[in-house]
This record gives sequence, structure tokens and C-alpha cells, in this order.
Amino acid sequence: MSVLRFAIVAAFFLISLFVLCCNSQLTETFYSSSCSNVSDVVRNILQQAQQSDVRIGAKLIRLHFHDCFVDGCDGSILLDNADGIQSEKDAGPNMNSADGFDVVDDIKTALENVCPGVVSCADILALASQISVTLGGGPSWEVSLGRRDSRKANPSGANGDIPSPLESLNNITSKFSAKGLDSTDLVALSGAHTFGKAKCGTFSHRLYNFSNTGNPDPSMDSTYLNTLRLTCPQDGNGTTLANLDYSSPYGFDNNYYTNLQSNRGLLQTDQELFSTSGADTVATVNRFGKSQSEFFNAFVQSMIKMGNISPLTGNNGEIRADCKRVN
Repeated sequence: MSVLRFAIVAAFFLISLFVLCCNSQLTETFYSSSCSNVSDVVRNILQQAQQSDVRIGAKLIRLHFHDCFVDGCDGSILLDNADGIQSEKDAGPNMNSADGFDVVDDIKTALENVCPGVVSCADILALASQISVTLGGGPSWEVSLGRRDSRKANPSGANGDIPSPLESLNNITSKFSAKGLDSTDLVALSGAHTFGKAKCGTFSHRLYNFSNTGNPDPSMDSTYLNTLRLTCPQDGNGTTLANLDYSSPYGFDNNYYTNLQSNRGLLQTDQELFSTSGADTVATVNRFGKSQSEFFNAFVQSMIKMGNISPLTGNNGEIRADCKRVN
């Protein structure tokens, strides 16, 4: 091979690597020319949805979280059952629990009307989460975009990788670590429980039979315990809902952490962040409980990290025309 030909081949190879590199990265300006008003469209749909469902923001953040923890942020949680696809919606952590799919569909329809075939369903989840936090009074940030949508779902991954509200702190910390998220990310992202609700069935064991002792969870404040027992009687309906943050259930603030400091965390996995002796999460809870700005700053950084978990980019995956099914 001549020197000139070798130089041309080498240059082509380097250019190809550069293109591959750049195509694989998420950027805040990804839709600046192809769909410049994407954030406005998402915001308008969410503002309309909030009028009939004050919980929609919490629901959409949860969808984004459950999506990213299964093979990365690729919109796989949105797929319905179909030939060759077993939906993640039927997995234990999502069945009769994950919600907000209709609003995602509304956002997708609106975007297809103005920017057909451009914005991925995975990016819709990321944008909707950021806007939901802002609408709730929380921080704003520039969302990195450019994710593409998976052509497959992974229900077994959903069952194995998504943390359960009944798990120990050690198990949940391990699941976060497997996704590249540390204990600060765990505490910060748990702060999304500053709004939203949980079913009695996810925490009633703490009220009546904690760890099969026949007694309530000793870490729970007694007044809070009695209040929750009124909402969730021992033989009551396990689907009844209770506020994750009893003090300011619809606003995005740091009261979640002051609740933990007062032993008024709703879920076992919430309270264990503060009540587990020797855990490094205790100091972080105290830091966020003392300073809302520190919580907001950490939450933004952790949401960005979570949103960067194994996205499909470049020519991988697709841009679904309908978030419920592959093209």
C-alpha cells in the first residue's frame, strides 16, 4: 500500500471514529434545528394533564426511573405486548403501579404533528421528568437529548433490576451501584418522593407486622403511625393511596428529608436512608434536610447521571412513531 493510500485510509478511519463518537453522545442541543420547540410542546401537554391529575409529574418521573434501570434509558417500559415482545408493564414493579402512559402518548402525538419522526419516546420521558419537577416548584436543568427507542422489552430485567420498596438498604445500594449511581445519587433521587403517592400494600407491613414481629416498625414516629393506620386499616384495601410526603404532598421541596429526620418516611426504603445505623446515607439526608439548595443541586446532577444510563444513540434502535409499539 502506498504512503498516500495509507494516509487516506487512516484519515477515513479517524473520521469514522469521530463520527461514531459524536453520534453516541447525548447533547442539550440535539433538537435545536430538527424540533426547536420540543420543550414547549411537552410543557403544554403536562400543564393540561396536571389540571385533571395532580400526580402526573410523579408518575412520569417514576416511568423514567423504571425505564433507565432496565437496559438503559431506551423507552422500553412504554412498549405493549406484541408478537415477539413481552411488555415490561406486566413485570412486578410496574403491574397495576406504573402509570402516566396516556400522557406520554399525548405528548408523542403532539410532537408527531409538528416534528414527525424526530423525537424519541425515551427523550420524551427525560424531558417530561425535568418539566414535571420544574412545574412542581423544583429545579430546572438542561436535559441531554438524542436517545433512541429500543425495539425490545425486558420484563425479567424489570423484575430483577428495579428496586422494591421492601428491600434492604444494602440491596438497593447495590442495584444503584450496578447502574453507576452512588449512595449520594440514591438519596438525591429518592427525593422525588417529595411528591406522589404509594399504595397501602407497599408499606402496611410497617404498621402492623414489621419483619414478622407482629409489631409496627420501631423506627416510625408514633403519631405518624396512628395517622397511617386510619388511612390503611389492617384488613383494609391495599390499593388505597397515601401521600409519600405528608407535609407538602404536591410540591417539590426538601420536606421529604425533614420527614425522614422525624421518622415520618412512608416507605421502608425511604426511612432506612436515615434510620440505618452507620449508613453513609444518614449524613446526606441531614445535609439535604438542612439545605434545599443542596438537595436541588444534587438532584439535578443525579437525574442527569441516571438519564445517561446506556442510551441507544446513532443508528441503534429507532424513533418510534407510536410509543406503545415498534415501527
